[in-house]
Amino acid sequence: MAKNIVVIGTQWGDEGKGKIVDWLTENVAAVVRFQGGHNAGHTLVVDGKKTVLRLIPSGILHESVHCYIGSGVVVSPAALFTEIGELESAGVDVAARLTIAPTCPLILPYHIALDQAREAAKGDQKIGTTGRGIGPAYEDKVARRAIRMIDLLDLDALADKLKAVLDIYNVQLQHLYGQAPIAFETVYAEIAGYAERLRPMIGDVSNTLYRLHQAGKHILFEGAQGTLLDIDCGTYPFVTSSNCVAGAAAAGAGVAPQMLDYVLGIVKAYTTRVGSGPFPTELFDEIGAGLAQRGNEFGSVTGRARRCGWFDAAALKRSIQINGVSGMCITKLDVMDGLEEVKICTGYHLHGEKIDILPFGSEAVAACKPIYETMPGWTESTVGVTEYDKLPENARRYLERLSELTGAPIAMVSTGPDRAETIVLEHPFHD
Repeated sequence: MAKNIVVIGTQWGDEGKGKIVDWLTENVAAVVRFQGGHNAGHTLVVDGKKTVLRLIPSGILHESVHCYIGSGVVVSPAALFTEIGELESAGVDVAARLTIAPTCPLILPYHIALDQAREAAKGDQKIGTTGRGIGPAYEDKVARRAIRMIDLLDLDALADKLKAVLDIYNVQLQHLYGQAPIAFETVYAEIAGYAERLRPMIGDVSNTLYRLHQAGKHILFEGAQGTLLDIDCGTYPFVTSSNCVAGAAAAGAGVAPQMLDYVLGIVKAYTTRVGSGPFPTELFDEIGAGLAQRGNEFGSVTGRARRCGWFDAAALKRSIQINGVSGMCITKLDVMDGLEEVKICTGYHLHGEKIDILPFGSEAVAACKPIYETMPGWTESTVGVTEYDKLPENARRYLERLSELTGAPIAMVSTGPDRAETIVLEHPFHD
């Protein structure tokens, strides 16, 4: 049987998953997004050319590969068509190589309006969402009132569903947040305009993936965000609205858990976080500013500056356990070049006790005081190195210590944004 791989972020997102998915895609027949929405930005660099993807799976640049969006994803038609337009203007055929599950909920203008109104009302207590309507769209899914891709097949029936949903949203917008109501005619016309273009892309993703697997084809499952932003396992409530752990690949793509053979955890060589929420190893000095500058730590979708800090092995240990990580890919090692010394958080002091794993709940995480282990840094450049033995000795010691502390082997190391700037110690598709 074929080997199928799940690629997930192990920290607070922004670990560099897009590059690795793109790098692995040459081995597969299909790449599947299984959760999140267009709040996730995956950046690919091929031969110096940068491409930023948000909804479309990161395998789209490979002409022989078909891409799928599973039912765990919430889809903004407006964002999707913008992304398709960008890719097609660059010569990438998208529409014929993209299939979307009929059960995907749609993100519509009223979701965005409510998302932004809520964040504005919270002021300093805001969660830090991207304001793209992701959370409200997932709420509709759970409340069993979502407008889904399949509803585009019958616009008359959709009209009745839309009227009922808008009644709920307009009450909230007007009476809770003092915002103008959203007109049914406007939203319905927008949806009807999308329907004709979207219908050919709707297909049975679950059954197709099953048949590919039975035929011995490799499949790559692409996660978005990171484990510590997971709605159940992350620093709640400062989390995303979906499950972004490896186990969510089965439900979000509509496949059996037995089809998931290998979990590749993407791990940044330091730690970053976007938006609000606790961050035990955050740096507020010139070292943190240097990491942000060298690492170009700005969101590829939002442009927001990322908060930077030392590597948190105790947080990663939690992720390794939750995801059952088979191997790690360490990214952005080159950003650490030139530091005289580097620190690793090995645990925390929490309410008078010493613990070695990230606790649950934002209140507990906010109370954690990091315990650091200091190692010598390296002055030699690691940019573009493709052989492990050619890394500086102290860089190798740093990587090996990360593996030792977290209990997961290192399969790959990324030494730059380009597809070619990669060290392979254990190829996930090769025995």
